[in-house]
Amino acid sequence: MWPKKTPFIIAEMSGNHNQSLDRAFEIVDAAAESGVDAVKLQTYTADTITMKGAHTISEKDSLWYGKELYDLYKEAYTPWDWHEAIFKRAKQKGIMCFSSPFDETAVDLLEKLNCPIYKIASFENTHHPLLIKVAKTGKPIIMSTGVANLEEILESVSILKANGATDITLLKCTSTYPATADNSNLSTIPLLQKIFPDCKIGLSDHTMGIGVALASVALGGQVIEKHFTLRRADGGVDSAFSMEPAEMKQLVYETNQAYLALGSPQLTVQKAEERNVFYKRSIYVTDDINAGELFTEKNIKVIRPGDGLHPKYYTKLIGSVAKSNYKKGTPLKSDILF
Repeated sequence: MWPKKTPFIIAEMSGNHNQSLDRAFEIVDAAAESGVDAVKLQTYTADTITMKGAHTISEKDSLWYGKELYDLYKEAYTPWDWHEAIFKRAKQKGIMCFSSPFDETAVDLLEKLNCPIYKIASFENTHHPLLIKVAKTGKPIIMSTGVANLEEILESVSILKANGATDITLLKCTSTYPATADNSNLSTIPLLQKIFPDCKIGLSDHTMGIGVALASVALGGQVIEKHFTLRRADGGVDSAFSMEPAEMKQLVYETNQAYLALGSPQLTVQKAEERNVFYKRSIYVTDDINAGELFTEKNIKVIRPGDGLHPKYYTKLIGSVAKSNYKKGTPLKSDILF
């Protein structure tokens, strides 16, 4: 799907533009400056995702408690006539722009803009008509696995493949806002990789900070998606669990470092360490020794550097007879053993 090996970092704009196209441009610019690979939109309207009077959010711990779904989505949506301008802005800034379509008409719009990747949101991962429509574009697909069980994920991936999808990435996702470290369950990442060996695996992360995202890289995560805003203090539907530019820049750097640190299995001295082998310990003479005297704990010692006899011979030497004279400060050599 992309040529890079280090983690692919996605800045999710969502509704953080606060219904200002200028602010949307600022978010794109800040995302590019932070070093992300892509900025992502969400393509829906209140009418394509729900209907007036369908539901009012009643969970008291929700960021959106008391809001009617229709009104929430009307506040959060990205106007469709902005999409082309935002795509162009991202291209000018040297990063990719793509989107999450929430219904088939959104796919039609995004196809006209040559959207390079499609993201299936967690709440849409069982929306089979949408999956079929997206798969038939032949584009790479990223799908979040939040609020879905394994049977549903298997079925959705099967539908995508049956309709032409060949490049699929699955993101471990905890669909709470914000999520917490203890409900992130990142050990699912290597399990998903085992179950779906021909898919890339990553993380859609709603936690605060970068620790969870870094841990996902250590477990094999290749893609990280985080919500992004200019300043949380500016407010907005998703601002409370979104990253600010300085945090995103740190995320990009540290996830790359985490990936590079994985390296490959290494159980020998690597080239970068070779010159420092000298500073390991070896056996030195710590007091003058005359031929015929015994080696004792007072006249030989295991110290740095390592240009003398290996420490494993120390106990063997203690109590044995010196065959030559040795000056204090002399490293013992292997010829002493013969």
